[in-house]
Amino acid sequence: MSFFSGTRTENMPGPIYGNPLHCLCEKVCLQTKKVFDACLKREHIENMNITLSNFNPENPTEPLTFVSGAASTTEKTTLTNVQITRFQDRENFATVSVTANIPIDVVFKDANGVQGTATGYITMDESVILFVPKPSMVPVRVEPVASVVVPQASFVSGTEIVLDACVMLIIKIVADVEILVPSYGYCNIPPCQEATQDVCQGFFELPLFPSSQPTRSTNEN
Repeated sequence: MSFFSGTRTENMPGPIYGNPLHCLCEKVCLQTKKVFDACLKREHIENMNITLSNFNPENPTEPLTFVSGAASTTEKTTLTNVQITRFQDRENFATVSVTANIPIDVVFKDANGVQGTATGYITMDESVILFVPKPSMVPVRVEPVASVVVPQASFVSGTEIVLDACVMLIIKIVADVEILVPSYGYCNIPPCQEATQDVCQGFFELPLFPSSQPTRSTNEN
């Protein structure tokens, strides 16, 4: 079972049917990342030279043949050279200039037909206009999200390729905040499998999350 299979209850995530105020029970303070502004950049890069490293297996037999390339599944995009230049005539707006370093995984075959992988970086200089809140004790920061597909590439040496890439880059202004939101209470998480009640009797009957309401004394009238 899961949130979206089997029997559903009111305390599960999913579409709201009927009155959205039904079952609202409290206001809760959540520590989260708030996105103040963001923009999406789509770019088709052509004939970019990329130097590869972290070959697996090491020292493949040349010449190498490109098979595929895409955004890295293990590394995240990073930003360097971040500059925020505020406008004098537009309150809270600024030019945000960054260098995005987007990691990619490249799959290749060597001269013996052995398939391997290597990593590289697509580097993009971007300058965009975003809403940037005024300074506060909790600072805002610039964060990236990127996705890449490499439809075409060729090796020009054992460690260098020339590629065409389809790049999606999101640049966000974020801050770690504590925000007050309405709540329907804790999620009702369905069981994944049956458990032996004899050994764990008493433990499995406990509530999954602690209560946020004080316990009333039995002597109260």
